[in-house]
Amino acid sequence: MTPAMHGPMRWARRIRRVAIILPAALLWQSASLRAEPSEAPQKASVSACDRAGFRVVLDVGHSDKAWGAISARGQREYDFNLRLATLTQRKLLAAGFAKSVLLVTQGPAMKSLHQRVARANQSGAELFLSIHHDSVPDKFLEKWQVEGVQRGFSDRFTGHSIFVSNSNRDYVASLSFAKLLGKQLKARDLQYTPHYTQKIMGHRQRILVDADAGVYRYDQLIVLKDTRMPAVLLEAGSIINRDEELAMQSPERQGLIAAAVTKAVDEFCAERGPTPGPSSLQRVAREHGGAVVNHNKQR
Repeated sequence: MTPAMHGPMRWARRIRRVAIILPAALLWQSASLRAEPSEAPQKASVSACDRAGFRVVLDVGHSDKAWGAISARGQREYDFNLRLATLTQRKLLAAGFAKSVLLVTQGPAMKSLHQRVARANQSGAELFLSIHHDSVPDKFLEKWQVEGVQRGFSDRFTGHSIFVSNSNRDYVASLSFAKLLGKQLKARDLQYTPHYTQKIMGHRQRILVDADAGVYRYDQLIVLKDTRMPAVLLEAGSIINRDEELAMQSPERQGLIAAAVTKAVDEFCAERGPTPGPSSLQRVAREHGGAVVNHNKQR
């Protein structure tokens, strides 16, 4: 081999070494790039959540006879609640939560409240979510004309709020789901209202238990304290605020909230883990030579 050939041969050997190393590096990098976007879905796919067996009760706040607040343009809160709860149930069903239940009650306010609690408790649900839309005390209302009719409005406050009751038998789990829901709403650029912390709210002032997720305590609410499962109430937005009322009527806003609820339910279900069915319990009982208490059902 002549000295003149040493240079090309050395370059050929270097190129072969690079050719061996480079594909491995590219494969590692491409695998890393693929893994990052799919990390969350991969976790969800191997989640401990038994979606098919996890029962969620979506309580439509108020009733056709006692419809709650009236919006800035004269629409009933109950109708807002029904639309959002129905869409949320569809999202949950599409995500595999086949036992999702839409709870609609009739009659006057107090009768309806006790009726919905009784029905929820009889359902064997793992989670109870009551869906509402917010207003303000009358002292904050201003007047305007809507199609020749004088209506009340207040553009002073905007945003959603989430409530739990310290009197619920599973307050810890209730708070856990409330935080998950608040964080999912925040991830979609939906902000909670802080006005419940202010003294101007009088007896409606609440304790903010999570300033990041926008979770308040409302211990006296019947649907939160008397339900025998983790329970949360969502005020999805202020319909007495003229701009937010329009937003709450839009399919886009309703879709964002329904998606946030669905994701939070999935995360909460995964946290709780699968609930053993009768066959699993019977197998464990046989293995241990006695009866087994299903602690998951004592929540």
